[in-house]
Amino acid sequence: MDDELLTIGAFAARARLSAKALRLYDRLGLLLPAHVDEVSGYRYYRADQVEPARLVALLRQLDMPLARIAEVVEAPDGATAADRLAAYWADVEARMAGQRTLAEYLRGRLSGRSSEMYGKFEVETVEVPEQVLITETRHVLAGELPAWIGASLGRLEEAAKDCGGITAAPFVVYHSDVSMESDGPAESCVPVADEAAARAWAEQRGRSWETKVRVEPAHRLAYTRITKAQVAHPQIIAAFEAVERWIRTEGLWQAGPCREVYFADWDAAGAEDPVCDVAFPVR
Repeated sequence: MDDELLTIGAFAARARLSAKALRLYDRLGLLLPAHVDEVSGYRYYRADQVEPARLVALLRQLDMPLARIAEVVEAPDGATAADRLAAYWADVEARMAGQRTLAEYLRGRLSGRSSEMYGKFEVETVEVPEQVLITETRHVLAGELPAWIGASLGRLEEAAKDCGGITAAPFVVYHSDVSMESDGPAESCVPVADEAAARAWAEQRGRSWETKVRVEPAHRLAYTRITKAQVAHPQIIAAFEAVERWIRTEGLWQAGPCREVYFADWDAAGAEDPVCDVAFPVR
C-alpha cells in the first residue's frame, strides 16, 4: 500500500484533511500531489506524504497563516522547523498579551473607571524654545511603529553629528491616527544646533527617507511622563487620553498634533524606568 499512489479521497481520509483543503494547498504550493493525471486532472499522493499533510493540519489548528506553515514544512531539518514554530508562537503570545491589556483598558472605560485610570498620570506643562529639526516622515501602522521609531531616530541622531549636534530630546509627532488600520503619517524629529548644516544634509539626502529640515516655533507642551512598559500599545492610549482630559479640564486648547518625547536611553532602561513624555502642544 505504501508504494501505491492514493487518490485524493483516500489520501484526505488518511491525512485528516478535506479534499477541498488539499486542492487549496496544491494551488499554494504548500502540499503538491505526487502525480496529476493529464487527462482527468485527478490528483494522486504518496503514502509518505501523509505525515507532512497531518503536520499542516495540526499547524492550521494553531491558526497559523499558510505562509508561516510553508516555512515550517519546508524547513531543512526538524530543529529548524521547531525554531520557526517557536518564533510564530512567540508572536502569538505577544499579540495576545497586547489584546489582553487592551481588553482590560476597555473594561475600565466601559465600567466607568476612566477617572481611576487617568488619575495615575500626573500632567504638567513646559515651555519649549524654537528648535531646528531634522526629520523623517513615514506612513506606518501600529505594528510597524516600534521598529521604525528606533531605526529612524537612530539615522537622525547619526546625522545630527554633522548638524552641530543634538540640542534636546528626540521626539515623534503623529500628524494623523496610527493604529492597526490607519498609517499616520508619523514624523521622527531630532533637534540640532546648526540650521545651515542641517539644510545641507537634507539637500544631500534628497527624499530617500522623506527627510527634511524645519524650524518649530516656541510653544508650550502639556505632558505626562510614562515608563518603558507603558509605552507599549495599548497601554500608551490611556496616557494620551489622560493628557487630553487634563487639557479640557484646565480650559486649554490643543495647538498641534500629539507627540512622544524620548528623553532616556531606551536600550538601557528597565520596564519601570521613565523613558517618554506623552505630550500635546497647548495654548
